[in-house]
Amino acid sequence: MTEQLIYDTLRQGLWLAVKISAPLLLVALVAGVVIGLFQALTSIQEATLTFVPKVGMMLIVFWVSMNFMTTGLVDFFRDQLVPQIAGG
Repeated sequence: MTEQLIYDTLRQGLWLAVKISAPLLLVALVAGVVIGLFQALTSIQEATLTFVPKVGMMLIVFWVSMNFMTTGLVDFFRDQLVPQIAGG
């Protein structure tokens, strides 16, 4: 296994991690901004008001995008890692 192959596999794995985590992080960001604006407009400073909707929305997005995440990981392992392990 060459150094170039290790770096290329690591780069692909990190890019896959970014693609998989992007939907959850974007939903958390949007929910945080919307709830923050709502809190600023209404002067309600309740900690659970930020936590519960954000976690609920993230769970929904995780459930909806679970197929995309699983397919990406399975493809990466099947096409990249398993042949490298089996080959050398």
